[in-house]
Amino acid sequence: MASVATLPNLVEPSFWVRPATEIEPDLALLRRSPLTYFPEPEVPEDSPLEQGPGIWAITRLDDILEISRTPTVFSSASGITATDVPPEFNEFFSSMIAMDDPRHARLRRIISAGFTPKMLKRLEDSVQQVARGIVEGIADRGEVDFVVDVAAALPLKIVCDLMGIPESQFQFVFDRTNIILGAGDPEYVPEGTDVLTALLTAGGELAQLMNEVATSKKGGDGTDLTSVLMNTELHDDRLTDADLASFFILLVVAGNETTRNAISWGLEYLTDNPDQRSIWVNDFDRVAPTAVDEIVRLASPVTYMRRTALSDYELRGQTIKAGEKVAMFYLAANRDEDHFENPYQFDVLRNPNHHVGFGGPGPHFCLGAHLARREITVMFHELFDKLPDIRATGEPEPLLSSFIHAVKHLKAEFTPR
Repeated sequence: MASVATLPNLVEPSFWVRPATEIEPDLALLRRSPLTYFPEPEVPEDSPLEQGPGIWAITRLDDILEISRTPTVFSSASGITATDVPPEFNEFFSSMIAMDDPRHARLRRIISAGFTPKMLKRLEDSVQQVARGIVEGIADRGEVDFVVDVAAALPLKIVCDLMGIPESQFQFVFDRTNIILGAGDPEYVPEGTDVLTALLTAGGELAQLMNEVATSKKGGDGTDLTSVLMNTELHDDRLTDADLASFFILLVVAGNETTRNAISWGLEYLTDNPDQRSIWVNDFDRVAPTAVDEIVRLASPVTYMRRTALSDYELRGQTIKAGEKVAMFYLAANRDEDHFENPYQFDVLRNPNHHVGFGGPGPHFCLGAHLARREITVMFHELFDKLPDIRATGEPEPLLSSFIHAVKHLKAEFTPR
């Protein structure tokens, strides 16, 4: 059994709601330290979940790359967050990102087959139209909650349109995804509420919605992804109803929450760094690829992902024993001084920028990375074009979570059109 560290515990959600001036030195200290083993968040006494023994915190980029490239040792199938949950619960909420090959490869292959060049082109065109509509819809207001009114609105509509979800259900989907990823935050799950019940209720409601939509698409000629997956035979392989519902939950949670947080943090970084904003505005198309990757690097919307060792493995002189858990802290690694010059500086021209904001290399690299980059690029193009002086005017209100680096609210102001 590893000894538990006395260093600041970044597995605890309270670690992440502190000012950056406190968080960043602690992350730097952890990167300089030997591999560190932390206690897991405390499970309430009345919870059916068991208190786990602890988890290794992986904060260096090289270590995360090594673990990501060794999926035969570091398994996803036991869960992607620090706390252990029943396997059926895990797969229901996490779909293929909580699976190992060959199950993971099968599901990813089926889903990927739905993303034809024609569908990807239609998605790209849709992003442009949706972003323009969102910005025009707020242009006369002068003040917005940037997260709710702008950053969240784009990926929510894109994902729902992709899956053929009617617009009347968008707010329903938004509210349920907030519960699933914000279950530890009292804004989304009030204190005194049973968290597991809230999670299962939200997930069950999303699954029911997806099943109803899928049933309506069977036998039709729709062009949305649900129609394609329901009506295309892929060499005698297809999604079950449970697979589709689980994938939908993954898509609306991962595809909505992570992109909205990158866009939200992006406005904050651009407000705090007007010189970098000017560089991007003055040569938007050339700078966009590096600017977007820099936003993703610093924002690191997914703070960490867990793996479980299937056999003993030596990492940097420390033996991680079979059955022990590791948490790959992408946000910490994206500030690794050994790989990023001036890692805390927001540099829209940073190149190279080998961040792990979309996860590490290997079978679980983010399937939606291209779409996320497109959404971030288009949204800032529309903002610069139509609301050129938009800026964050309040402090970002962070989500109480160690898993997602989320902004719940961010006040923004601009000159109304």
